Formats: sequence, structure tokens, C-alpha cells
Amino acid sequence: MITPADASAASEDLCRLAPVIPVLVIDDLAHAKPLAEALVAGGLPVLEVTLRTPVALEAITEMAQVEGGVVGAGTLLSPTDVEAAVTAGARFGVSPGATEAILDACEARDLPLLPGAATSTEVMRLLERGYTVQKFFPAEANGGAKALKAIGAPLPQVRFCPTGGVSLANAPDYLGLSNTLCVGGSWVAPKDKMEAGDWAGITELAREAAALAR
Repeated sequence: MITPADASAASEDLCRLAPVIPVLVIDDLAHAKPLAEALVAGGLPVLEVTLRTPVALEAITEMAQVEGGVVGAGTLLSPTDVEAAVTAGARFGVSPGATEAILDACEARDLPLLPGAATSTEVMRLLERGYTVQKFFPAEANGGAKALKAIGAPLPQVRFCPTGGVSLANAPDYLGLSNTLCVGGSWVAPKDKMEAGDWAGITELAREAAALAR
């Protein structure tokens, strides 16, 4: 059973691999492997596959076979999701919020989790349990980088991966904060490029994102 402290340490290690974690919505299983290869080639090895489509779990299994990639499951909403993600080969989990059931399930299955928090109270509750690395979500809707900076003032021991409305344009605002480890964003894998099979174009977007300073 993984402890919250060890889960946060593992999450921090992953967050430090690149400034951006791609947040991926995969509708076509045939896209999974070439998409992962394109993103890893562009310097983004940590990939979050959201459990929002029927093929998401199969996509995780396919992408987990790509050399150099670290694939996790996003949108974990229940212990059933956690079990399915681990079985599919996910190496980390991400949730939009945090419930005791989700935290218990991830800890029991040794799955490092980026639990979501939107307010200081939520951040403090997770900190009490031992989670020092969290997801700030939805970032832009909650006041953006200014809000995250304000939360960091009284809670400097917590580091974040802000996600939700983050783009190439505003990512530097978050990455410039002392309490931001990386950001999560979907702009590096746009649907039109996936449907067109433009993997080279996605690799270029990944390179641009991987070059962001932090």
C-alpha cells in the first residue's frame, strides 16, 4: 500500500520530467500508439489519458507499450475506475477532485495520484492526509495563475499541476510560480491533427511545449 507521502513523491518525480503533461481524449484506438510515440518524440513522456471515451482503457494499454512513455489515467471518479486503470497499465492517476473513496482505492492499489483541489480548504484537507503534490482544477475558471499564487502564499509546502483552460499562451504564467511543478493541457494533441494522422505536427507541438521554461 502506497502512502500519501510516497504518492506525492512519485507524482513530483513525474511532474518534473517535462513542463507539460498532455491531457488526452482518445476516440479512436488506432490513434493511441502513434499519438504516444509522437508526444514522447517531442519531449513529453508523461501522458494522461482521460477516461471519457469507450476506448480509453484500451488506449492506456496500447500507449503503455511505447518506449519512454509514462501513461496514467485521468478523470478517476470511483474505486472502480482506479481498479480498471491499474489493470489497463496506468502508472499514475489524476482526479478532478478528491474523495476518501478515491484516495483509499489509489493507496490500496499503489497508484500515485494527483488529486484535484480548487480551494484552500480542499488543498488543506489533502495536505492533512499527506498529499503535498496536487492538481489545481479547473485552473482558469478558479482565477488562473493569480489565484494559484495566492493559495501558495499560506501553503508553500504544496506543489501543483494546474489543469483546465491552460494553453501555450498562459502556461508560462503558471510555470513561473514557485508552487507549480508543471501544467496539464490538451493543446498539444488537437483533435483535427489526430484525425488527420498528422503525428509530425503533434511532435512539433510537443517540442514547443517541452521547451517552455519553468
